[in-house]
Amino acid sequence: MHTVAVLALDGVIPFDLSSPIEVFSRTRLPDGRAAYRVVVCAASAGAEVDAGPFVIRAPYGLDALAQADTIVLPGTDNPAAPVPPDVLDALRAAAARGTRIASVCSGAFILAATGLLDGLRATTHWLAAPLLAARHPAVTVDADVLYVDNGQFLTSAGAAAALDLCLHMIRKDYGSAVAADAARLSVMPLEREGGQAQFIVQDQPPVPAGATMEPLLRWMEENAGRELTLKDIAARAATSTRTLNRRFREQTGTTPLQWLHRARIRQAQYLLEATTHPVDRIATQVGFGSPTAFRDRFKRVVGTSPHVYRAAFRHG
Repeated sequence: MHTVAVLALDGVIPFDLSSPIEVFSRTRLPDGRAAYRVVVCAASAGAEVDAGPFVIRAPYGLDALAQADTIVLPGTDNPAAPVPPDVLDALRAAAARGTRIASVCSGAFILAATGLLDGLRATTHWLAAPLLAARHPAVTVDADVLYVDNGQFLTSAGAAAALDLCLHMIRKDYGSAVAADAARLSVMPLEREGGQAQFIVQDQPPVPAGATMEPLLRWMEENAGRELTLKDIAARAATSTRTLNRRFREQTGTTPLQWLHRARIRQAQYLLEATTHPVDRIATQVGFGSPTAFRDRFKRVVGTSPHVYRAAFRHG
């Protein structure tokens, strides 16, 4: 079983600590088995950790990091505080063994202090981004994304971005079906706009529940494989194209055709993961007029090519 160790240091932010614990501990495989074993660690076993409004007692010490497949570093209320040398040594040793290490919010300062982020792109809470860049000039700080995945080392922005990062890791570990189930339990979409977060996708595009356009969005999703024009969509909605565009932007934050393109890309991502269909066939299945147009749109939305995406995310 995949073990996730969440490291709690003094001043740990409760939300940053609890988010990965909740998401990973509730994740289930298709047969109902737990997907992860989650342990909470501190600088020493049984140590009391100041969590602001309360104190927690972590049952494991730094030696538990040696048994972890993934280490999560929650943020602390003082990112400028020095990191204990034994913590840095334990994290560097884990990295040398190939352990995946992810930071939440200002936890990026802990990871950066190890030197493991040098030469890499990283993110943190936008308020702390200037300080992270100043303290660690060898790190390329990007405050405009929800999270950054460098492979072995991952960083996320503040608060709810921790959930996006956890779902991303679940999807890489076990595929989209398991991640989608975890997202439902967390009452979270599997996709939110923002940089690398575009890699996170669900097998059905998000539809704002209760929106007056919900039936139209469902129809567009079901017919995404057809050649649909703006006029076709407006006719289905029994309105003018101008009114359609206005209502669409009010309720979804985007245009009808942009939403349709993203729905098609979502379907393509699912097919790339779940089937062995050639890319050209998938392009036709999801409604693109040509494979070239599909590849161009896919790379703009997802950030990589269909072939590279399939290699990274296909399971089974």
